[in-house]
Amino acid sequence: MSIYQKVGRWGVILLILGLPATAADSPKLNENLEKFRPLLGKTWRGEFKNSTPEKPTVDVARWERALNGQAIRILHSINQGVYGGETIIQWSPEKKSLVYTYFTTAGFQTTGTMTWSGSKYTSLEKVTGDAQGVTEVKAIGELLPDGTLVTSSEYLKNGKWEPGHSAVYREDPKAEVVFK
Repeated sequence: MSIYQKVGRWGVILLILGLPATAADSPKLNENLEKFRPLLGKTWRGEFKNSTPEKPTVDVARWERALNGQAIRILHSINQGVYGGETIIQWSPEKKSLVYTYFTTAGFQTTGTMTWSGSKYTSLEKVTGDAQGVTEVKAIGELLPDGTLVTSSEYLKNGKWEPGHSAVYREDPKAEVVFK
């Protein structure tokens, strides 16, 4: 007896609609970028650790598949466009590493490398241009099982590493990246 005979036409339709999407159904993505897939196509709202109700610091970031799946594009803005930037992440076959460039509304840019270990990514970037004395940035991000993204960073400024920002991001489809 076929499945059609067992459940009828409507049963087959409901069965098909209920099947999970396969990798073939997902947009193509360079295999070295696959760890980012849970972040893609989503807008994330993050509150910085030092944020207070009187002086909030809120970052909104949109993660997208780019360049036919050969890159990841992240647009972000802090406090409705006071500051923001755009990042392009790609796999470099020559360096055998993830590489990225980050362009900012403050006029400086960074270039860096990124690696994954389990659910955490780490990055190290060099700063070009005037970033108030910051010449390098180290960062860590972790996608937690509950879907929360936690990030932290350190800045190399005047030859010394100092704490940077840290934030907790949650998906927020209503949040918008704003540039002025």
